[in-house]
Amino acid sequence: MPHSRKANSTGRCQTERGTSLDSTTQNAPAGNLGAASLRVVVLVLLITTAATYEAFSLSALSEVEVWSNLRTGIWMLQNHAVPHSGLFSQYPDLPWRAHSWGFDVLLAAAYKLMGLRALPVSLMAVKVALALTFFLLARGSRQHFWIPVLLAALAQYAIPGLQLQPATCSILLYAVELALLFHARRTGNTRPLLWLPLLFAIWANLDIGFISGLLALALLLVVAAVERVCRRYKVVGFAGQARAIPLGMLAAVTAVSLFATLLTPYTYDVYGIALRSFGRSALLVYLPELGAVGFRRPQDYALLLLTMTAFFSLGRRHSWDLFQFALMIVSAILSFSAQHNSWLVAVASVAVIAYGLPIERTLQEGVGLWKVDNLVTAGLVLLVLLVAIFSRIPSSRDALLIKVGRTLPVRACDYIRDNHLSGPLFNAYEWGSFLTWYLPGYAVAIDARNDLYGDEITLRYFKLTHAEIPLSGDVSFVYARTILLQRNAPMAVALSRTPRFKAVYSDDLATVLVPQD
Repeated sequence: MPHSRKANSTGRCQTERGTSLDSTTQNAPAGNLGAASLRVVVLVLLITTAATYEAFSLSALSEVEVWSNLRTGIWMLQNHAVPHSGLFSQYPDLPWRAHSWGFDVLLAAAYKLMGLRALPVSLMAVKVALALTFFLLARGSRQHFWIPVLLAALAQYAIPGLQLQPATCSILLYAVELALLFHARRTGNTRPLLWLPLLFAIWANLDIGFISGLLALALLLVVAAVERVCRRYKVVGFAGQARAIPLGMLAAVTAVSLFATLLTPYTYDVYGIALRSFGRSALLVYLPELGAVGFRRPQDYALLLLTMTAFFSLGRRHSWDLFQFALMIVSAILSFSAQHNSWLVAVASVAVIAYGLPIERTLQEGVGLWKVDNLVTAGLVLLVLLVAIFSRIPSSRDALLIKVGRTLPVRACDYIRDNHLSGPLFNAYEWGSFLTWYLPGYAVAIDARNDLYGDEITLRYFKLTHAEIPLSGDVSFVYARTILLQRNAPMAVALSRTPRFKAVYSDDLATVLVPQD
């Protein structure tokens, strides 16, 4: 009997222990499933929020510069060539290179498939790609989730005016480049760097922002050379902060990447275009967006916070990593001195902060669940985007043009076309790019292509519109047969009060005047 009681007691204990283990085993997946569901929901919101907002606001249709990209892309598809002179303008003999020709062609191809709907849909795709790219760049390891989510959200907010422009391609590709460079620094694995020449070959055909990518690669090459000297002479601090990358291999990758940027229809001319885009201080009075960050918007302070956090991360780690310091300093100088470069320090800050996150290995039993999470997230993202596109973006061209007409002179252009008013045009600067697309038969006086007009023509235009020079001081105005300006613009008001010009059309947005010979 005692043996039997003891055996029963032992069996009961084993049974209870087994039950307890089974209960733990059963509860663990339930907890993992709940956490996984929360991650999926948060990630879907992170990826789709900006894109869904675009489906409601249709801000891509109000963007002033994208229209010249669309018009240029259509011209290239029709002529199977790239432009070399000032198309669509009153200066057709001036040299001009469409440095973003790849972006223009892709946009025009999307337009051929979807019509005007292509603009907001393309911007939605860009915003999804940006959110996902920032999240992946911010993720130091598979286990980190909430910090990358916060960084990705802050980085998107800190870059103002994310619109359908070639520069968005630079943001995406710069993030990819930094991910490859930081991975090589962290692990010592140089194989991913072999993708850089291909990346630069694509980048150089989409936007001149590839110059920033080459600068980052050159910084790494210089730092690698300095660190090699420090290791040789056993300089404490600057050596051993990251895995050594073979200097010869890095130099070869840099040289091949530099050559890859010449694989464009314009070869070395792309560097001339890039250099001409700097040093436009004379235009700052009239185009403040070319100037430094003014800290008048919440986004400016978000960018500053992101930058300060990156520097704090370096200080907290007592880092002597020359590459990260050089990257942050150069990026901060370029970004805060020119608003259109603000994305540089945003991307660099995310990469630096993510580099400081501790490395954690994913548990083997969570791998299968993580793969399911990815599939569910991708499916939900696709579902949300499709619902947003088909429920909020009209398929009718007329309906979309009504939306365009709220900020751009659609009705005034219709009047000019329907009444066969003579060209060329003298137009508002902000509308020039739109006019190249919507009134292709009329040569514009100016548009957003500053690399075409240069400082001299652009300054002369703004001095004329600000009454700083006489009307005879600008040939584009002297020979204009139709004048299209904002209704409340001082120049439009002044011209309509003189007998030399007659206002033949006016609405709540624009005024059309013709000279009285």
